[in-house]
Amino acid sequence: MWRRPFPHAAHAVLNGLSQIFLQANPACGLLILVAIILHAPTLLAGCLLGLLSGTLTAWWLGYARQDIETGLYGYNSALLGLLISLALGPSAWALLLATLGGALSSVLQRRLLNVMRERGGPAVFTLAFVLLGWVTLAVAGMLAPATATTLAESAPDALGALSAMASGIGQVMFLGGPQAGLCLLLAVLVADIRSGLWALCGSALGVYCALLTGVTEAQALAGLAGYNPALAALALSQVHRSAWVPALGIALAIGCKLVFDQLSLPALTMPFILACWTVARVTRPARRRVDPRPA
Repeated sequence: MWRRPFPHAAHAVLNGLSQIFLQANPACGLLILVAIILHAPTLLAGCLLGLLSGTLTAWWLGYARQDIETGLYGYNSALLGLLISLALGPSAWALLLATLGGALSSVLQRRLLNVMRERGGPAVFTLAFVLLGWVTLAVAGMLAPATATTLAESAPDALGALSAMASGIGQVMFLGGPQAGLCLLLAVLVADIRSGLWALCGSALGVYCALLTGVTEAQALAGLAGYNPALAALALSQVHRSAWVPALGIALAIGCKLVFDQLSLPALTMPFILACWTVARVTRPARRRVDPRPA
């Protein structure tokens, strides 16, 4: 294991951050890091420790170099580090858990990737983060849907709506402020303009539907209903050129989030995952009819 040369360290780390938004782009990862430094410095240490722990664990255990350098073992651990820091606050205990959680997330991610590749299943996305995140919240006694930053106090006017759209992007990483969301949106646009615009569209529809379904204005305008449809739209727009597929993903993510709210369970990014899996199941037969050649 130790004889394996470590992949390009900067690419592996920065791609790990950019993979939170399904990109493998070091410039995107760098802008995400800047957003955390500027808008959530108290979460920075946990995020970095999780990110580095997950990446180094994958290297130490001899996982595929390309997967490591692409960032596939960094994004779950970075998100878990952010969640742990948010749940427990800046403490030595939180940093230790972020490090251990990052290592564990890489082991789980390897298992999930192997199952996906062997059985030809759908992408695993942030499933490792969600599963370990639920365990973290249960242990912390915070197994409730309100696991986000301070709620916004914007009014539901045009400016408040624009702020909420940006906040929906930020809530992907628990950064609820619109300024943080704009920084993250810029990071995605640098990597892929089309994906960034779809993410913004998904966030906007998520916020709008939240207001229609009776969610409190504070929660809606804080972007809590926007990040899952934003991720679903972003992910599906990269695979399907047709606009109806990302639109379907947005609707499914919104519906799944409502179910989690009704059950009083923390959704994290599970609605996004379920929406993309459902779309994959629905579109697979159609794709086979169009192109019957074996994959």
